[in-house]
Amino acid sequence: MPPPPPPTPRHLIRSHAAQVNVVHISDDNERIYSGDATGTVVITSTRSLRAIATWGAHADGLLGVQEWGQRIITHGRDNKLHVWEGVREPGRAVGGSAALPGLRTPGLCYSLDVNALNYCRFSLLPLPEDARADEREALLAVPNLVESAYADVWTLPGKQRLHAAIGKLGQHSSEADGRGVRNALGIIMSMHLFSVPHPHAAGRARLRLLCGYENGTVTMRGYTREDKEVSIEGIGWESLWSVRLHVESVMALSVSADGSFALSVSADHLVGRYDIADAEAAASEANGACKVFKTKHPGNGSIAINDSGRVCAVGGWDGKIRLYSTKGFKPLGKLAYHKKNCQSLAFAHYNPKSSVPETSGEDEDEVTEREKAERTNWLVSGGLDSRVAIWYLMTFGKV
Repeated sequence: MPPPPPPTPRHLIRSHAAQVNVVHISDDNERIYSGDATGTVVITSTRSLRAIATWGAHADGLLGVQEWGQRIITHGRDNKLHVWEGVREPGRAVGGSAALPGLRTPGLCYSLDVNALNYCRFSLLPLPEDARADEREALLAVPNLVESAYADVWTLPGKQRLHAAIGKLGQHSSEADGRGVRNALGIIMSMHLFSVPHPHAAGRARLRLLCGYENGTVTMRGYTREDKEVSIEGIGWESLWSVRLHVESVMALSVSADGSFALSVSADHLVGRYDIADAEAAASEANGACKVFKTKHPGNGSIAINDSGRVCAVGGWDGKIRLYSTKGFKPLGKLAYHKKNCQSLAFAHYNPKSSVPETSGEDEDEVTEREKAERTNWLVSGGLDSRVAIWYLMTFGKV
């Protein structure tokens, strides 16, 4: 029996004229966000597969885009981070005009000056409702304004810098890295901000920042001070563990939906796995809680983990997407469409949040429950070929 034909994308989005740097799927699986090297952002409806908004969000390439409630955050190489009004697809009644409505441009809410030297995208931590205030609805981690080896944490929408130069404390190397930054780790390549329950106070949380560095190291830091909410010069941020599994720079870092583990990829052929709780408990012996898996394919630039935490997708510089189990790193398949460099990956959500339609009444783009279930198995990829590919994946079950 001949082998089955290789899988092909279920859909293709051709809305970009330049390489696609970033892709993102909304929490309700209703919208796909994509950003390219010219600074253009496109929002595509997953119901109609038509663009519902496109605009020049930045004067340079996109580093990140993410939907945040009724807002959209974009991060560009032009050293700007913008927060925009959200966009939803208007309903179209059956029998109405078939002409496409004009594409909308979101209104700009506010902006933040950032340091985009190191191509590291922001990390957003929405706060729970009981921890929010008028000027503090979420925390945002970005590289430090002056030195790209350190990180800052800001409040949104208040734009107050809560923590400055995280990572500076404890850097004792006297050798400069060529950019005037005195450290052994190099600049931050990827980061993830999250919180863990406070060990001694119910209802409180402690901040954690996971960073992947230029020299291949991944480091976890935690804010431990109880007396001060604001910090400078990295004071109060302790290194909880630090492991170097890669021989090249960390190119991408992804944390599972439940926060239990992280995966990293690099220019080398290795994939690192970090069991976060076990590594923190082991502290100086964290190597035992971190594993390195060898693949046959060097040069990987993107990685994503599905909501179940059992499957990951790795995007290669050869354009191929390779699927693995996250536990034993068993190969699960290969997706081939992009001719060169798969830049970004995003899984759809298994349990999407319910969305409220803008208009009432019958809508010809209304999706069935079967179609909604099918979308939960989507994987979206963006490549150097200016295409966004939508893949339908099988249900892998226990892998």
